[in-house]
Parts: sequence; structure tokens; C-alpha cells
Amino acid sequence: MSILYGIGVAFRNSLFDMKIKKSKDFNLPVISIGNITAGGTGKTPHTEYLIELLYKDFKVATLSRGYKRKTSGFLMVEKEATPKQVGDEPLQIKQKFEKAIVAVDEKRVRGIEKLLALPKEERPDVVILDDAFQHRYVNPGINILLTDYSRLITQDTLLPHGRLRESASNRERANVIIVTKCPSQLKPIDERIITKELNIRPFQYLYFTKFKYGQLKPVFSEHARHNPEADLLEGNPVLLVTGIANPAPLYEHLRSVSPKVTEIVFPDHHDFGAKDIQQIEKEFNEIKEDGKLIVTTEKDMIRFRAVEGIPELIAKNLYYIPLKVTFLNKGDKDFDQKIRKYVRENKSNFDLYSKSNRM
Repeated sequence: MSILYGIGVAFRNSLFDMKIKKSKDFNLPVISIGNITAGGTGKTPHTEYLIELLYKDFKVATLSRGYKRKTSGFLMVEKEATPKQVGDEPLQIKQKFEKAIVAVDEKRVRGIEKLLALPKEERPDVVILDDAFQHRYVNPGINILLTDYSRLITQDTLLPHGRLRESASNRERANVIIVTKCPSQLKPIDERIITKELNIRPFQYLYFTKFKYGQLKPVFSEHARHNPEADLLEGNPVLLVTGIANPAPLYEHLRSVSPKVTEIVFPDHHDFGAKDIQQIEKEFNEIKEDGKLIVTTEKDMIRFRAVEGIPELIAKNLYYIPLKVTFLNKGDKDFDQKIRKYVRENKSNFDLYSKSNRM
């Protein structure tokens, strides 16, 4: 099955490589961020890093397909939207960065054209394509590929045997590769081993990042019973509820600060329903220790808020844990400088660099 799948993906890529299928350039900076793995590399936190880096100086737009939304076509994301209308990740970004333009469209070319058709005062200076490494109809100025430290793409296999959506050799399309979810102390020899493993080319830049977890925040602030400024995790038992591709790093983080962690794992982008809420309530009641909490992720928080009729027991004990991306070994200085330089220069003259010179 993996061989047949690989043949199909390779054939599609060859159509783009031979220019039979066309990739479109746009007259503004376009940054693509994505992976070739079936989820779990941290696309949304890295997209948020780019927005935070740029949106104070530039008018930033993000465009994604809005995975699992029940609508279709081009939509501008508003804070009051629901996950079913626009998808959980775009809604999370909009609620965090109100001034950013957030849009969804399953056809990225059409989506960018819609953004460029906005009135001049609303038109973005730069478009960030979320989860678009495989969407080859757009030719981005910077193509960022993410790979998980614990399972590098070169150590994985194609679906359905492994988790790769296309061959690891296609990493050559990227001019930035970021190894995500690294341990805090990454030794220089580890970096050299990974650089060799990924066979980094002269036109590519390699960076290493980790997740930094923040302080718990209530999902329903009007019901929260705990002081949000307190360190709620220290010494308290936790029921961890997740609907993301890879909850293992969060589980390990909670295990390091909480004496007891019970876990309920749902599929990625899971829509929580009445039976799920009943299961959560049942397992929470089975924890007999005082100070117990329900902890979820930022992405799951968006979907929990859309559930009607949440029982008070869950509402007052449900917290989410925000996270941010941190570059290791001062890589952020070089990365930030290159991204800003690309946007600044191409915002003014609209000339996209060749692959070897874009950064």
C-alpha cells in the first residue's frame, strides 16, 4: 500500500517539476509553513511565531484550508466564528492576534487572489500559508518544512506504513528546515548528526526549536474556581484531555510537575460531543484527590468553548495550557533577521527571489 501511495504522490510531484502543472507566483511576500508528516510537528505554534514576529511592522495575513470546517470557499475569519465555520486553528490564531488578517480557502491560489483584491488599506503586506508545503499550486518565496526531533522525516516511511505524506527526498523543496520539539539541552554534536542525517543543501537553513509551556488559563473564565495567577499544576492531580495529533510532549511536561496525570486521548481535531463530556466528567469524578484539574491544549480549548451545555463541574475545573516556540542556541536571531529582510525587501519591490537567493 505504501509503495502504491508513493507512486501516486511521486507522479503528482513530477507533473509540477516538469511544469505540466503550474505553480503561481504572487506579487507580495508569501511564506509557506508545513510538513510532510501526518500531523504533530507544531505547525500552529510556528505559524503564530511568524505572526508575532511580523505583525507589529507589517500587515500580516494567514491563509489555511480550515481543516474539518463544515463550510467551503473563501471566508474571512472573525473572532466570533465557530470551529465548524472556519476550523479550530484559524479561529485560535484570530482570537490571539486580532489585528492579523485570517482567512480560509481550500484553494490557496484563489485565497491569495481574494486577499489581494481587498481595498488597498486592508491589503496584506505578507501572506503566511499554514500547512501548505504540499500545496504546490502556489510558489512561496520562503518554504519552511517542519520535522519532529523524535521522528525525523528521514527515519520515517510513507503512509499507511509510516506517517509520511510524501517521500522525505522532497525536503529539497524547502529553503528552511526546522527540527521541532527538541530537548532543551541540544548539544552541538547532536546538531551535526541531524544536519548530516537531513543532508542539508547549500541553499537551505536549518534551525532547532522547542516548546515552552505557559501558565494555565481557564477555558471558561467566568466559571473558574482557581486563582489564575497561582501555579495550579504544582502538586495537583491532572486529567489531561487532548484531541491533537501528538499529545506525548504535553503529557511528559505535566508528568514532570504533577504527582498524578490521567489521560483521555481523542483523535486530532476531534469535535467534542455529549458522550465525550460524560466520559470526561466520569473520569474526573474518579480522581479522589483534592485540587484536581482538567487540562487541555490551546487548540482543544477552541473546540470546548463551542460545546453547548458544559456541566458546571467541568466548566469550573477546565484549563488550557498555552505554549510558545523557542529557538535553541540563539537561532532566533538569524531566523528573525532573514524573515524580516525577505518581507521588507519584497513588500517594497514585489520581486520574488530565486530559490537560492530568497533568504
